[in-house]
Amino acid sequence: MDPVTRLGVVGCGLMGSGIAEVAALRGIDVRVAEATHDAVEAGRRRITASLDRGVRRGKLGEEQRDQALTRLSFTHDLSDMADRQFVIEAVAENRDIKTDVLRALDKAVEDPAAILATNTSSIPIVDLAIATERPGQLIGMHFFNPVPVQQLVELIPALTTSQETVKRTRDFARQLDKQAIQAPDRSGFVVNALLVPYLLSAVRMVESGAARPDDIDQGMELGCAHPMGPLRLLDLIGLDTAQAVAESMYEEFKEPLYAPPALLRRMVAAGHLGRKSGRGFHTYDA
Repeated sequence: MDPVTRLGVVGCGLMGSGIAEVAALRGIDVRVAEATHDAVEAGRRRITASLDRGVRRGKLGEEQRDQALTRLSFTHDLSDMADRQFVIEAVAENRDIKTDVLRALDKAVEDPAAILATNTSSIPIVDLAIATERPGQLIGMHFFNPVPVQQLVELIPALTTSQETVKRTRDFARQLDKQAIQAPDRSGFVVNALLVPYLLSAVRMVESGAARPDDIDQGMELGCAHPMGPLRLLDLIGLDTAQAVAESMYEEFKEPLYAPPALLRRMVAAGHLGRKSGRGFHTYDA
C-alpha cells in the first residue's frame, strides 16, 4: 500500500508533539491541531525545542531539523484536517473529550478511506469507534512517552476495525520506524495491564509509610535493572494520566489492584502531577 504522506495530529502535548516530530523527521507532511492559538504556539515551541536538543546531542543534523520544521503546519480548526490520509488524536485521556474530537474528525476528513487512530492508554476502542460513521477505519494506536525514544506502538483493533485498517496502520508504524504489537481491545491493552498494578503498588508502599520514594526507585533500578523506578516513571507519565488509566481499568474489571490509591488522588487534586508540574513523587526544575 502507498505510504502515508499527509498526517494529522490532534493535540500537541507530550504525546502529540512527539508523534508529530517523529513523522516530520521521516519525510511526512504533518498538520497539528490544538484547541487555541496559545496551545498551538506552545506545541510549536515544544517540538522545536525537542529538535534543537537532538541537534545539540549530535543525534540530528541542522539540515534534518530544518527540513522537519518545514514539514510541520499548525491549526486550531479541525476542518483543516480535510485532506489528511491518516489522523491520530492525542488529546487528554478522557472518554468524552476523545469522543467529541473523533466525531468532529469523522465529519472533517474528506477521504472516506482515511484512518482515524486514537492514542488512548486505556479507553475501549469500540466505544470510540461506534461514535463515528467509519468504525471500520478507527483503530487504537498507543505510543509510549517519550515518543522519539520509545520504539513500541500498541495496535488495538476494535471488533469493528477492518483487517485492511490493521494492515495499513501496521505499515504506517513501520514507516515511523516503530515496532508494533497487536493488543486486545480491553482496558489497559498489553503493557498497561501489566504495568499499572506495579506502579500503583509503589504508590501504596509510600502511602503506608513502608518505604520512601527514593528507596523504592533505587531498589527497582539497581535490584531489577529497570531503567527508571516506578515513582519516577509515574512522574514522567503524569499522575493525572496514570489516575485516568487506573480508573478506566478499574471500571472495566473491578479488581482492587487497579483502583487508584487515595494518595494518588490527593496528589492530582493538589496539582502535583509529576515532571510537567515540577512536583510529583520527586521535584523537578520548572
